[in-house]
Amino acid sequence: DNKFVAFIHLHKLFVAPFVMNGSEINVDQNTKSFKVESLSKNAGINLHWSANNKKIHWTLGDEYFSKSIVNNTTNPFAKTNLTADKATGIKINLKEKSDIPEGRIAFKNARIITMDGNEVIEDGTIIINKNKIEKVGKTSIITIPSDARVFDMNGKTIMPGMVDVHAHVGAFRNGLSTQKHWQFYANLAFGVTTSHDPSVHTAAAFTLEELQRSGQIVGPRLFSTGFILYGAEGDFKAVVNSLEDARFAIARTKAFGAKSIKSYNQPRREQRQQIMQAAKELSVNVVPEGGSNFYSNMSMIFDGHTGIEHNIPVNPVYKDVLSLWKNSKTGYTPTLIVNYGGMNGEMEWYQKSNVWENKTLLKYTPRYVVDARSRHRIMIPEEEYQNGHILTSETVTALADEGVKVNLGAHGQLQGLGAHWELWMLQQGGLSNHEALKAATINGAGYIGVADELGSLEKGKLADLIIMDKNPLENIKNSNSVIYTMVNGRLYDVNTMNEIGNYKTKRSKFYFEMDGYNQGVPVNMKTNSFTTPTCSCH
Repeated sequence: DNKFVAFIHLHKLFVAPFVMNGSEINVDQNTKSFKVESLSKNAGINLHWSANNKKIHWTLGDEYFSKSIVNNTTNPFAKTNLTADKATGIKINLKEKSDIPEGRIAFKNARIITMDGNEVIEDGTIIINKNKIEKVGKTSIITIPSDARVFDMNGKTIMPGMVDVHAHVGAFRNGLSTQKHWQFYANLAFGVTTSHDPSVHTAAAFTLEELQRSGQIVGPRLFSTGFILYGAEGDFKAVVNSLEDARFAIARTKAFGAKSIKSYNQPRREQRQQIMQAAKELSVNVVPEGGSNFYSNMSMIFDGHTGIEHNIPVNPVYKDVLSLWKNSKTGYTPTLIVNYGGMNGEMEWYQKSNVWENKTLLKYTPRYVVDARSRHRIMIPEEEYQNGHILTSETVTALADEGVKVNLGAHGQLQGLGAHWELWMLQQGGLSNHEALKAATINGAGYIGVADELGSLEKGKLADLIIMDKNPLENIKNSNSVIYTMVNGRLYDVNTMNEIGNYKTKRSKFYFEMDGYNQGVPVNMKTNSFTTPTCSCH
């Protein structure tokens, strides 16, 4: 009714008189010319008015809040515009069952890299019951139940699905989510069964996570930090100048179900320490980013952060750094694919392979993404790679040799395929093939706090695994020979991403398959004739 305006600024909720003075007014909590009041001590989203304009409503996580407005609009300078009662919260209580498929599946006669220590079972069998591993061991001692669907995997290699702990999965929408997220399919097709996104739109990410967990969309298990706790200027900045500020910032993300938050370039050490203290109180992990500042990275280790995201920008490191990191519990996700202090590692693979011809990639990724990144190659001297991401990877190996847990993070540069590039680059610095594979599986599961359920093939754990034509222990690049991916006990044929096994579910088409977009490349360069795609915005 044009009497009040409600708004969200830096994650906080406010209400003020709607003053019509004929010119634009910038309004925030520091406005002095009329009363701007806080609606709640907590954060909120989905701000909206009641039909009679007397109440303002918002949500946070699984609660719906309301606050009454005082009708004193004849006086914009009134002491208060709000009723004295506290904002009331109603639990939404929307519950959905987690997806648990029925039936048993057995894979026999396979090489099984369990990631339980250095265990490799030659001629092994693994039995999946519903969504959990029921048995795993030598084929000669495993009895396969009569009700199991049996797959003979002679000559194939089975290992846990890959865990990408720094995976930007493209979930930045504020509103409707896609029914079929191509980024998810691309990751599954390349064997990534768990993604942890350390910077993403909070509502979108946790919506997608819940849809995946309930079986309503197909994709890797998704964990995320929601919006980063951003220290620089921006409309989503997290202002942290006290422990209370830090508690507010973390609580607003935990309300959606976050297990972790990302402390991103908070400029002062005491700000980062306040975030750490609040995180300990609220039992969430803190994965920070130091913006290529070596001294910030070191202070983050001193202060007990869960891990360091992106590589430290110096090579080599000496006993002081090695000893410090060794004696901490701080993990390391170097994301060599976007290397600090040298050429980005991804450039080597664009230069040395015809990425735009990768059939698996093009089945599940729009061509405009693939072509824009790969068709126009930059030729870079080999020494730039040796003195760039490979030198960084050698430092990663030095830290791993001291016991630092190294994880795989592919940064969303190229969904799915990028995780294999990151794996290969970890190996380039000196990690053994088996050590690199651990970084891609059990280490990452431990880093995000789910190693009791994921990351290795052991009895009782969730059934996330990949089946490869070739053995990555012989050649690390054999990791990119995935033919089947299983997530939560559901088995997918990578060639089609149709579900097979105990269920027969055919994948529907992506928009870029329906309109021919992924075939929209020149077919006759002399006449410059194209297959012209139409625009499909979903």
